[in-house]
Amino acid sequence: MRVLFVHQNFPGQYRHLAPAVAARPGTEVVALTINQPPALPGVRVRRYAPSRGTSRTVHPWAAEFETKVIRGEAAARAARALDAEGFVPDLICAHPGWGEALFLKDVWPAARLLGFHEFYYHGHDHDVGFDPEFPTDGFEQRCRVRAKNANALLSLEACDHAVTPTAWQRATVPEMLRQRLSVIFDGIDTDRVRPDPTATVTLGAGFKLDRSDEIVTFVNRNLEPYRGFHIFMRALPGLLAARPRARVVIVGGDEISYGRAPEGGGTWRQRLLAEVGDRIDRSRVHFVGRVPYRSFLSLMQVSAAHVYLTYPFVLSWSMLEAMAAGALVIGSATPPVEEVLRDGDNGLLVDFFSPAAIVAAVCRGLDHPDRMQALRERARATIVERYDLTRICLPRHLALIDAVAAGGPIAAGLPADEIATAGTR
Repeated sequence: MRVLFVHQNFPGQYRHLAPAVAARPGTEVVALTINQPPALPGVRVRRYAPSRGTSRTVHPWAAEFETKVIRGEAAARAARALDAEGFVPDLICAHPGWGEALFLKDVWPAARLLGFHEFYYHGHDHDVGFDPEFPTDGFEQRCRVRAKNANALLSLEACDHAVTPTAWQRATVPEMLRQRLSVIFDGIDTDRVRPDPTATVTLGAGFKLDRSDEIVTFVNRNLEPYRGFHIFMRALPGLLAARPRARVVIVGGDEISYGRAPEGGGTWRQRLLAEVGDRIDRSRVHFVGRVPYRSFLSLMQVSAAHVYLTYPFVLSWSMLEAMAAGALVIGSATPPVEEVLRDGDNGLLVDFFSPAAIVAAVCRGLDHPDRMQALRERARATIVERYDLTRICLPRHLALIDAVAAGGPIAAGLPADEIATAGTR
């Protein structure tokens, strides 16, 4: 079988799946991507590049779709070049989020297409308009969001089937299209991501922390409101006053992954430090930027309390990795978090908008480490039982690939209930 993986920043969500497919006897795997990826065993890489940028005069509601059509064209032309060389895939696994999947079926009509669908946008009741601190422009914003889904709708229509990581993400899709979506999380390597009572973290020259320290952690890819950075920063004055031994370690960059940059320029870190910096002990708040994965794991292993906040949006891998590492996770009571975290059972839930609630929950966790140990253990058990990479998620992904490649209904060769509920148990 020939399989093509398409992701503008490959491997992305296919980091484990692509080499697992390539390891199967008689399988040829090619990855189509913009950026230069790390080498993966058995995966041949072809890169492509958009030929132009978005038009200056395009209607602002259509600008994002034009960008995705440009990406889709570039991917399709690269696909035609592969076809001319004799590579004709039986199955295409594509992340359509940037438009690359739009025209692949027009290059290879007989190929089966399995999409990776992350999110369907809504003009209300989800991420847009969730935070009253950043009001939208009403009608204009709703229209932009509706137009933003053009790529998702066309890509879902082109797919033979699609997969999404969580049941909540599936529920964001219009009901008429949900039958095309299976729920399978990307997977957490719980053999690697596990508690380690001997773990240490070094901050600066010779400044070492371990499990005996009161370490409060907060991790974002980039520090921004979508992931609650502004709320967490406003919790710091009260937290540091209540816990004179606590040290706060904040991981994340200063770019923008989601949402907007601060009005007037600068970064969200600068903006929030200007707001609360004179009320916190800066010697106990450590901004470490982005860190190597091994350092992130060590930090989760020594964390006394890990705070994870998010708008109703795509759930971060880091929260599940923190749970697998045995951290006490204090998460926002927002739908993507609540699908995994149960208050008082495998973690603590707090009001996203309440710095006081965050302080109270962290203090509760730090005051009762023995009692919280049971929550830590159940947090890890949740990930092992429902989201383990090698025993749960990867086998389900491979089974779904086989079912889609077979060309019949998805239930053929794989029970429908097993696919539909894979990420919800």
